[in-house]
Amino acid sequence: MTNIFRIVFAVICIGNGLAMLVDPGRWYLTVPGVIFTGPLNVHFVRDIGCAYLVTGLSYLWLARNRDAWPAAAAGTAFLAFHAAVHLFEVACGIVAPSTVLRDLPGVYLFPVVALWLAWPRPAAVGPAARALQGHSASTSASAGLGGDTR
Repeated sequence: MTNIFRIVFAVICIGNGLAMLVDPGRWYLTVPGVIFTGPLNVHFVRDIGCAYLVTGLSYLWLARNRDAWPAAAAGTAFLAFHAAVHLFEVACGIVAPSTVLRDLPGVYLFPVVALWLAWPRPAAVGPAARALQGHSASTSASAGLGGDTR
């Protein structure tokens, strides 16, 4: 079930990144509040679009391979630092505190969701889980994962 959320999250990030890369002007005018951050800088929007694209691709990879969590963690770090910049601007009085509410879904909630999706989860344990993974209890024991520890 988590992989479904990872894929949905990846599609959202990839879609945002592609929108920023393909038509930065439309993205600038469409996303609520962006026009209040200063004049359009097409190069900057495309740079950030690349970061969203890579973040989304890392989550697709994670949905396919649980060992890809470090790549997803790097994408999560981008989202977290992006949110931190927004909070810094509020704290310094550069932007009004009301922007926090406006930015809540797209800026502040994203890194929280990303962290939950990227967090490494232990492999399932128990005979039924090992059978689903194609391992037998004896294979696990002989590999030092259970059984006699002499």
